[in-house]
Amino acid sequence: MSEQLIFEVRNKVATITLNRPEKLNAFTPEMKEHWLETLEFCRSSDEVNVIVITGTGRAFCTGGDVGKFDEHSRESLVEVKERVVDAQRLAIKLDEIDKPVIAALNGLATGGGLDVALMCDLRFAAQSARFAETYTRMGLIPGAGGAYYLPRIVGASKALQMFFSADFVAADEARRIGLVDEVFPDDQLMDKTMEFAERVAGNAPIAVRLTKKILYEGLDTDLRTALNLVASSMPMARTSDDHREAVAAFQEKRKPRFTGR
Repeated sequence: MSEQLIFEVRNKVATITLNRPEKLNAFTPEMKEHWLETLEFCRSSDEVNVIVITGTGRAFCTGGDVGKFDEHSRESLVEVKERVVDAQRLAIKLDEIDKPVIAALNGLATGGGLDVALMCDLRFAAQSARFAETYTRMGLIPGAGGAYYLPRIVGASKALQMFFSADFVAADEARRIGLVDEVFPDDQLMDKTMEFAERVAGNAPIAVRLTKKILYEGLDTDLRTALNLVASSMPMARTSDDHREAVAAFQEKRKPRFTGR
């Protein structure tokens, strides 16, 4: 595992921590490759029910390394496109994961770093965290998925305001507009995030994953198709060992022991 990325699993919750605090956790090719490998492990492992992504230091992530921008500006048109497509693999990998993914935003999240947070299902923020879509300030456009995710979270006009202005949004305002779901005191962020993540990880894994699937697919389809997807998915939940265990635990007044089967 790269020193730029710390990975651990506890109580069915995987924590991925970006670890370049001296560079505000800006991306590097090495970090992205290990990130993708770790996400694939989380996607396929029975030991992981929930994923938390966070950062070290005073930033969650600031996206691309500005120190490399001058070098990249001399690339050919084909090389520029290839670099963007490579960066988009992170959005595609996260889209493939049917387990809950939570961003614990410990500090600054800008540009591509904010876009990564938008790719997650939930965003919990520290009180001191700030957010900005800084692309136009750098003469760029959101290349890794920000223009897709942000309007779906805060609405088109608010997304355009953030993109056009490149202004920073404080944590409380971010919660007001729906950019983040919860705001906690800085020293409580990880405890509160892990408390929630472990609670979700303790629920029936099949039901959690199917719920995520039908919710997202339902957003992009009509009512009848969405209801049919639910009807097609329910047999998997209804006939699972987890459902039988939940019923037994309810009747016996005890905590259920789910196996994800």
